[in-house]
Amino acid sequence: MEKCAVSQFDGSWDKLYLAARTVQYERKISSLIEAGAVSAALLTAKGNIYVGVCIDTACSLGMCAERNAIANMITNGEWQISKIVAVMPDGNAGMPCGACREFMMQLDHAATEIEILCDYETKKAVKLKELLPDWWA
Repeated sequence: MEKCAVSQFDGSWDKLYLAARTVQYERKISSLIEAGAVSAALLTAKGNIYVGVCIDTACSLGMCAERNAIANMITNGEWQISKIVAVMPDGNAGMPCGACREFMMQLDHAATEIEILCDYETKKAVKLKELLPDWWA
């Protein structure tokens, strides 16, 4: 039974959560910009992990952690996400904002299958298609 359990264990959520927590710390960039309260990590179809943190600004376009991680992935030549987790300031997993959901849907024809971690302790996840069932495109 133990062999069966070990063979089915998928530690990818743990790796993603820990990668996100590694970069998550609040920092003041200037009197108008703060960053790092929320972090995110994603796993690509090629098996690479990319991270990002939120960048909160006053009266300019900041960036949420998920979009930052996605931008990092694109900068490095990838565009297919398998899994993504956003970590809120309290350490709990959180859902991506509507802008990020839309951004992910536009990345790839298989984006509907992206898994999003809802609860780290139980490893409950949903697929992007569940969050955008009647997507416009």
